[in-house]
Amino acid sequence: MITNSLKSTDSLPLTCSRKGYCCHGNQVFLNPWELVQLAKEKKISPKELSDNYCEDSGIQLKFKGKQDYRGQPACSLYTEDFGCSVHLGRPLPCRLFPLGRQIQNNESQYIFQGQGFPCLNGCPEVLELPKLTVGNYLKGQKTELFENAQDEYLEVMQNLADIAFALLLDTELASSGDKTTLQLWKIMGDELPQILSKRISSEWMDALMLPEIDSNTITPSKFIQIHNEIIQAKAQEEFGSIQNIEELKKACIQTMALTLFLAKGIGANPKSLVKLWIGIAKENGAIE
Repeated sequence: MITNSLKSTDSLPLTCSRKGYCCHGNQVFLNPWELVQLAKEKKISPKELSDNYCEDSGIQLKFKGKQDYRGQPACSLYTEDFGCSVHLGRPLPCRLFPLGRQIQNNESQYIFQGQGFPCLNGCPEVLELPKLTVGNYLKGQKTELFENAQDEYLEVMQNLADIAFALLLDTELASSGDKTTLQLWKIMGDELPQILSKRISSEWMDALMLPEIDSNTITPSKFIQIHNEIIQAKAQEEFGSIQNIEELKKACIQTMALTLFLAKGIGANPKSLVKLWIGIAKENGAIE
């Protein structure tokens, strides 16, 4: 597979026909704010959207609808002969398709894997449309708010990781000779979301994916700020009075599970993150 790095000025056959090629046979992960946006557009609650249109506690859209000519199942939010039923609220992966996005040195880079754009075969009417630069395509898809939300959830993810580090390194857990915590961190870096979610209590999963925040009158940044405060307050309430090693270990493992679960939803690589974090933990006295 060839990976190409793209500049915003590159001119490519980038369009969006809404005919549904991108709505079949793909994986679309969500962050909590995107879940709320989809629910708002569908005119249902985030919990209803999570229960009926998502998998793995709301982190991923279901693709179990009618198959297209390639035998690929449709997204649960796709309407045949119409297209995306929540187009205005669609998440970042849908807005970027067929591009990917990666962050290096605090700068966004856009990438494309493969020899040709899949839209040209799946939506042939695209051939009749003018080419756009990458920058103009992103502007037309209104990705900026969604990219900002993704970046701010990276901070929330790091804050969760910091709690896991505090539970491990700022207590007697690391100095107790415990090896299982870092071993489980490593295992969790490879786990699928449906497996990882089983390590997380329902109360914590609700706090992560279904925070009770009125999003109608606030910006995405404010939503995520409030969400982060909810998570931090819950951690302080639950972990502030831990008394023994076993409770510390359980809290540390669950917090790392939350961190990696959110990482998957925002497009980060859990395995790479865990490798980095285990190295840091070992440098600071933890053992594996």
